[in-house]
Amino acid sequence: MPTPHLPAILAHIDSTLDVSLERLYAWLRIPSISTDPAYAEHCADAARFIRDDLVGIGIATEVRDVPGAHPAVVGRIDGPAGKPHALFYGHYDVQPVDPLELWESPPFTPVRKTLPDGREIIVARGACDDKGQVMTFIEACRAWKAVTGSLPIGLTFLIEGEEENGSKGLPAFVEANKAELAADLVLVCDTTQWDPRTPAITASLRGLAYDEVIVRAADRDLHSGLFGGAAANPIHILAKIVADLHDETGRVTLEGFYDGVSEPPPEVRARWEALNLTPEQQLGPIGLAQPAGERDRMIIEMVQSRPTCDVNGIVGGYTGEGTKTVIAAQASAKISFRLVGDQDPAAVSAALERHVSARIPSDCSFEIVRHKGSRAISLPYDMPALAKAERALAAEWPNPPVVIGSGGSIPVVGDFKRTLGLDSLLVGFGLDDDRVHSPNEKYDITSFHKGIRSWARILAELAEG
Repeated sequence: MPTPHLPAILAHIDSTLDVSLERLYAWLRIPSISTDPAYAEHCADAARFIRDDLVGIGIATEVRDVPGAHPAVVGRIDGPAGKPHALFYGHYDVQPVDPLELWESPPFTPVRKTLPDGREIIVARGACDDKGQVMTFIEACRAWKAVTGSLPIGLTFLIEGEEENGSKGLPAFVEANKAELAADLVLVCDTTQWDPRTPAITASLRGLAYDEVIVRAADRDLHSGLFGGAAANPIHILAKIVADLHDETGRVTLEGFYDGVSEPPPEVRARWEALNLTPEQQLGPIGLAQPAGERDRMIIEMVQSRPTCDVNGIVGGYTGEGTKTVIAAQASAKISFRLVGDQDPAAVSAALERHVSARIPSDCSFEIVRHKGSRAISLPYDMPALAKAERALAAEWPNPPVVIGSGGSIPVVGDFKRTLGLDSLLVGFGLDDDRVHSPNEKYDITSFHKGIRSWARILAELAEG
């Protein structure tokens, strides 16, 4: 049964929305770019800001050192006896703003705008990813405290400053503090809705293997007139390696690549089919029309539940202005694999190495540089907290929530499972057009407002038996 305080809590959220936005604006003004050492003090400022905000609503909170990384914010408040205790995870760091000239307003000066379709938005770096989303949860807690004087469940907060830089140091931090971070489940707000009127619960995250292939041939760049036709060209070799990664049906050709890939339950697949996501809907807004993945798969499977292989960058030879007739001494490609199910990142990287080795001439050489690896994460579809979140979201939004997978990766979610033994409930309020990681990142005011109301409802549901 929903808490009798919930109507008053929701009314409080509505009446204090402008004040909530001002708090978000203040946080957005801090340029907490984690990947650039020049912004280290700003990252510390962002951590202190959110520490002070949590302390202000009665949550005991500290800024904690993370070896080799920006600090983390850790807070805790106990809930009523017998109620669950959840770990809330988010991040305060943001992506770099380059190219700056493409921003229509300064990236760390939040601007409120109205889109042609009437939607009101906030434009700023971090507005959606992840400061705005973190604040939806904090503002929901603030409303509970303001109306009832307490929270309905116990909460631990872990807000890091390195997510955009690979969460360096956080796995070791979680391991070292696992007793302090113990909980019944993890709550994450760093994902998306299905559309502006339909919320989503993310039940799976793809894993990641990221490798760089470097092919070397001659001991120096060669004159193509003197050596062309006789000397091995590493760009040609690399192009063959890349072309052979997929067959004519779009499947990845690496030996054993699909080991550990399973099919979704029939009822889940039926839900995805009912969403009727079309190529025009998914690809039209980016100027494309034809799906490039496995031919026998729905496009929703391609982007959330099937493994992928993509070349993210390729370099070799002369790439400056004008001409230079050389055969390069080396060429390289950065290749990422999005993984699902029980796929092993190390096994995928090993399969890539065998794939490359089989295509290298005997007088040439290659090197594989392994950058990242994380396994996929899946929630049990019968997880009680998932059903509670569905009920809460259905009560708030015009359309009932959809349970989907995410094509992206949040590696620390895997650490929560492996180290703490906890499943993560991922409920986010971003939209596909929020320009995350791009110039003019934005966040819909409605997503922010109803995100706060949604978390207030989810907290109420989680408190029920």
